[in-house]
Amino acid sequence: MKWLNLNYNTDDMPLYLAIAKAVRGAIQEGQLQAGDALPSSRHLAEQCGCNRHTVMNAYQELVAEGWIESRQRSGYRVVEELPVESSLGTGAAKDSPEAFSWRIPRQTQSLPFRKAVTYSVNFAGGCPDISLFPFQTFRGYMNEAMLRPDIQSLNYGDNAGYLPFIEQVDIFLRRRRSVVDKKIVIVNGTQEALYILAQLLLQPGDHVAVEALGYAPAWNAFRNAGASLVGIEQDHLGIVPEHLEKVAQQKTLRALYLTPLHQYPTTVSLSASRRLKILDIAQRYHIPIIEDDYDHEFHYRCQPIAPMAAKDPAQQIIYLSSFSKLMFPAARIGFLALPPALYDSVVQYRSVMNHKANVPMQDAVARWMKSGDFERYLRKLTRTYERRRDLMVSLLTQYQQKGIDLSFEKPDGGMALWVKTSGPIDQVFELSEKQGVFFQHERHFHLDSRSDQNRYMRLGFAGVNEDKMMQGLSCIMEHLKPV
Repeated sequence: MKWLNLNYNTDDMPLYLAIAKAVRGAIQEGQLQAGDALPSSRHLAEQCGCNRHTVMNAYQELVAEGWIESRQRSGYRVVEELPVESSLGTGAAKDSPEAFSWRIPRQTQSLPFRKAVTYSVNFAGGCPDISLFPFQTFRGYMNEAMLRPDIQSLNYGDNAGYLPFIEQVDIFLRRRRSVVDKKIVIVNGTQEALYILAQLLLQPGDHVAVEALGYAPAWNAFRNAGASLVGIEQDHLGIVPEHLEKVAQQKTLRALYLTPLHQYPTTVSLSASRRLKILDIAQRYHIPIIEDDYDHEFHYRCQPIAPMAAKDPAQQIIYLSSFSKLMFPAARIGFLALPPALYDSVVQYRSVMNHKANVPMQDAVARWMKSGDFERYLRKLTRTYERRRDLMVSLLTQYQQKGIDLSFEKPDGGMALWVKTSGPIDQVFELSEKQGVFFQHERHFHLDSRSDQNRYMRLGFAGVNEDKMMQGLSCIMEHLKPV
């Protein structure tokens, strides 16, 4: 970076000494750090409105004092070992005021997090295999978006998203997921969507019904809005409608948050009959439904059940999903399919957070979807994940035959398996993590920690290839005692 902001005063000294003093102060205050490059004498002279030789004299003064050095072909740099370490602004001076005490009225619950790249094998259940993404193909659509941009769309406005991309998402939802009669808003992932919905729909003290085993980041968004969460019981078929109705009779529920296709984390697909019962309860008790369909395309045994939002005559269901699993999380593209009555409020609130959508990325994805390459990639990806599911089922079955007490259902779809063990899983989790193998522990998903049986683990298969899968499972099974 050529620019360096300097404050200097020439009232009582020559200009070159004032510049030297300002640079020295920048080093002492940490504005310039060891090894940093300084602007060339020409650039700093232009910035300061003086002769280049004046800056050269200032630099020579600092070289003599040992603050900077001249390196061949790389100009002037701050020395690696500064002459007076105690003069640096690394701590508060004795006469400095005490550090300001911040008032933070809204704290969020911390979630377990470690960068995925720090693990040799990562069985996190929602991780796609980014190495399978067709970067070379997609680069062509990015190039098109930059070579032939819609100039007007790059300015402020259209905060619901880039219109050609919204049109492609609308087609995608109609044809692939049977979702119609909704208004589309593009967001930076489903977490932003959940935050917007929580802030718009909830007030402090409101009750929100959630799956008793569920997705903690969504819970954080609701809690941040001041909501009180109520866990709905689950069984092997998903959430229990009778318990939902019992809760609705006792409390006014302002929302019901669900992951019905591949329940997070258990992977159970909520049956059509239960969906109808839940929708009936929601209509009778006036409960808005937030349907999170995070990995719809990855269904293997048959065509996936259409989202609950596909049959929503009362326009009571908010549907959300993202491209994080279809592309990669860093793409930061999600979408809300909204009842029309909510559209303006959501767009206006999103404008409080963000004045403009990422048009170049949305433009590229729109071109990709329109070309047909997107669907071809999805078919290939789905086949790959199905093979990996089958491999993990086969490997776990082999460990069962060797005496490891495991039980699980082969899921119809999704990106993970929900596996029960006979003994405590926390020690297995800790020992595996130390060896660079990560999986999700049951305790990560309980709304009420007292319900933790310390028996279940969620093993993601989508993001690991065959060799990694065998390596990671071998490590985990070493720590599970045979029966």
